Amino acid sequence: MAEGVEKEFFEQLPTPIGVLDEIQAVPADQFFALHEMVDERLGPGFAIRVGQQMKMDDYGVLGLSWKTCSFVGEIYTRSERYFMLLSNTYVFKLEEAGSISNVFLNRKAHRRGVELSNEATFSATVVVLKAISGADICPVCVSFQHSPPAQFSQDYKAAFNCPILFNQDQNCISYKTEDLKMHTAKADKSINAYLLERIEEETKGIEIHANHIAYDVEKIIKDALPSGIPSMVQIGEHLGMSNRTLTRRLSESGVTFRDLIKKTQKELAIDLLKNSDRNIGEIAFLAGFSEQSAFNRAFKRWEGLSPVEFRRNQH
Repeated sequence: MAEGVEKEFFEQLPTPIGVLDEIQAVPADQFFALHEMVDERLGPGFAIRVGQQMKMDDYGVLGLSWKTCSFVGEIYTRSERYFMLLSNTYVFKLEEAGSISNVFLNRKAHRRGVELSNEATFSATVVVLKAISGADICPVCVSFQHSPPAQFSQDYKAAFNCPILFNQDQNCISYKTEDLKMHTAKADKSINAYLLERIEEETKGIEIHANHIAYDVEKIIKDALPSGIPSMVQIGEHLGMSNRTLTRRLSESGVTFRDLIKKTQKELAIDLLKNSDRNIGEIAFLAGFSEQSAFNRAFKRWEGLSPVEFRRNQH
């Protein structure tokens, strides 16, 4: 619409713009057809420009999970988990190859709309990585399986700022591994706050209360769950503690690391079922489960009810 497509155009679609708030998702064929129709109107580079306009808040639960990533590359591993659990639209795969890490988008382009959507996807992830890192990081190469557009747009160069290849074996966006291992702006802020609190306690001669450590661990676990259940090593690295020290500190408050994982998963799931309209699959993702069925079984052990039954009883 910002480039000149009138609102009436979107109201005549099979799924009109006015009903989008009432549905979970637009059928894939309609989504790809829309890409093709708008591309015809707006010309070369349309999909790239769309990707550049996307913001994390536009991605719902997935975007919410990106905001709590500790490392830049986690947006891809969280996306991989999300789509495996909730969709068959994308299949992301992050593979580290020494100094370069490759992110593959395993989605065959059976029509022009899929090609355009693949371009928009990679374009959007560049924006997201810059946003969560707070740095102007760019890919080192972008590859597409489809043929180049008949008229190459400068939008590609502006968005990716790296070599762009077409007619390749796979759809792939590559980054320096060190860039994907950068702390996110959110993680830096969180670590900073934690360290400042510990310094203040040390300078005042206050011993860190065991329950305070348990509370900090719970907060970090909650942020980490969309990437899957974190290990004690990961949490210890975040807090600057060895496994042995962290285990001892938690033991002083009468809990184990495993206890806190289960407690955090349960409390998060119950809160989302009570106070949000997230669907069960999204809640399973945010709570660190790789399958909805595993989440259903765990929740029934916790509460004696399935997630659906529990939510129904709240009304």
